[in-house]
Amino acid sequence: MMQLSNLFGVHEKALLLRGERVGVLATNIANADTPNYKSRDFDFAAAMSGAEPSTLPLVTTRAMHVALPDDTAGMTDLKYRVPFQPALDGNTVEVGVEQAKFAENAIHYQAALNFINSRISSLNLAITGS
Repeated sequence: MMQLSNLFGVHEKALLLRGERVGVLATNIANADTPNYKSRDFDFAAAMSGAEPSTLPLVTTRAMHVALPDDTAGMTDLKYRVPFQPALDGNTVEVGVEQAKFAENAIHYQAALNFINSRISSLNLAITGS
């Protein structure tokens, strides 16, 4: 018999982490022209493996920086991305790389969401019979 606490399996946690990651990647893209801004990301595989959540806040060093939401529970650790070619102003955001990561994350987010929707439809069919 299935337990309600494990109704969606790993897809529930994956969906939450993908949602958090989209905020991190969007913040990087939004700060692409901010001098000395350092691109950040987190290891999705480590977060999925059940690593302990961190309360690491994102520190904004300039008034124009876009801050992440406070609900970053679940992320393991924000890390700095090593750029292929850093800018002269100290900014490490590479818009092409960030956009590719953003698109990849969006595809995985949609896949997890589709699985959960399919699961809900199956349960609804089992309950109602139609």
